[in-house]
Amino acid sequence: MMDAYLILENGKTFQGKFFGARKNVTGEIVFTTGMTGYIETVTDPSYYGQIILQTFPLIGNAGFIADDCESTSVHAKAYIVKHLCQEPSNFRSEGNLDTFFRSRNITGIEGIDTRELTKIIRENGVMNGKITSAPPTDADQEEAKAYKIENAIGSVSNMSILKEGESESRVAVLDLGVKHSTIQAFTSRGCAVWRFPHDTSAKQILAINPSGVLLSSGPGNPADPGNAAIIETIKELQNHVPIFGICIGHQLLAMANGYETRKLKFGQRGSNQPVKCLETGRVYMTGQNHGYEVIADNPSFVNVNDGTCEGLDYGSSFSVQFIPGNDTAFLYDQFIERMGN
Repeated sequence: MMDAYLILENGKTFQGKFFGARKNVTGEIVFTTGMTGYIETVTDPSYYGQIILQTFPLIGNAGFIADDCESTSVHAKAYIVKHLCQEPSNFRSEGNLDTFFRSRNITGIEGIDTRELTKIIRENGVMNGKITSAPPTDADQEEAKAYKIENAIGSVSNMSILKEGESESRVAVLDLGVKHSTIQAFTSRGCAVWRFPHDTSAKQILAINPSGVLLSSGPGNPADPGNAAIIETIKELQNHVPIFGICIGHQLLAMANGYETRKLKFGQRGSNQPVKCLETGRVYMTGQNHGYEVIADNPSFVNVNDGTCEGLDYGSSFSVQFIPGNDTAFLYDQFIERMGN
């Protein structure tokens, strides 16, 4: 396998081996703590423009499984693992990650000390990096420093209106980088789902007479100037229908209601993030993928690890910072109930 090098914007260098596409890439390095679900991770649109660092050391043992994908593309710039399994063993496997990454022209690097790299990010905060096929130079370091994620939501949102299912209960999804599993959560509950591009106007969405609007998960900084039009659309929509915001949808709904956001030191990513419901005191394990938080003193949920806001309730509308999963799927039912009211 070909040598690969990773240089951080602070000059620290790691050496490993390429897998997937052998090419130079630059991106924002973020770590995720999930022990399983790597297929969902690499196909999550919320990783747009980022280099994913997997803290769990062995990745790929179940192979690649198309049915587990959260989107049709890989939006991350690259993928970093400690050990890559080249010979997966799973009855659902359709091949290995190396082959899948090659087919999508996505770069991977294995064999570096992912524990050390994770500690650097935890101690210093999220930072940019560049993966190269040759020992990195000062120019590579400067390129990493200068990297910036731009037009994140516009780059992952589907640009055509899609409809799935027939029902009087209509959920309009504002696609900010929606996951397949989120769509399935509503269709499996008997809802018809209309999926709108991120730049759709409130008038166009309201024209289908929706029962409610979902603001999906997605990538980027919610306070980017390019999201201003989306926030104005949300302000108009919430005057007419219940809204459920997830992840960046939670952040944009909060901004539409006067809250502010700020960047976290290293974000919250993985399938094992503990969240406490302040009404009941119950703690749930949640899946998360975000680098920003809403600043609020009246949250409905909080992160147990750092106390950050994980949810807000506005009455007919509400939002959460995490993806509703097995423990918290009841949130979809709560939204459908509010749509009925």
